[in-house]
Amino acid sequence: MSETTLDTPGLSRRNLLKVGLFGSAFLATAGLTASLTGCSASVPASGYAALRDADLPFLRALVPVMLDGAVPAGRMADAVTGTLESLDHALHRLSQEMLRLTRQLFDVLALPVTRGPLTGVWGRWENASAEDIRQFLARWENSSIGLLKMGHASLLQLVMMAWYGRPESWAHCGYPGPPQV
Repeated sequence: MSETTLDTPGLSRRNLLKVGLFGSAFLATAGLTASLTGCSASVPASGYAALRDADLPFLRALVPVMLDGAVPAGRMADAVTGTLESLDHALHRLSQEMLRLTRQLFDVLALPVTRGPLTGVWGRWENASAEDIRQFLARWENSSIGLLKMGHASLLQLVMMAWYGRPESWAHCGYPGPPQV
């Protein structure tokens, strides 16, 4: 009979299941805490149809890091505003279930009790440096926890689709725009 322990010391199927169970319980508790504390209120922020006040600090910190290199520094503020508008437009048209899942992701990132352990950003998003956010993104992208990898992919897709759907982004990637009739 073969040994069930993997080559890595301390990593067995049992330990892997324990970590997965702990992670699931942690995220479920965080979601419940967010909903009980009102963090996940679904009232849109002023001027938005889907984005909430609690979502904006995180997104305003994240978007410039993700658009770094695609937007000249002097135009970043306008790019962030436009990207948030496009993101809000896209979220407003999602199914209720997809919007609920996206809001859960934003809640986990907004709630201090989950933000620190899961992202490594222990303070407020407004105070996080670009390097802090890059480290958070790398941490999630390279995580052994599938939920964090999915969260990274979701954030990347949401922001990139919102930005590259805007006409002002097209010149950077060489897209001449849709065909003209």
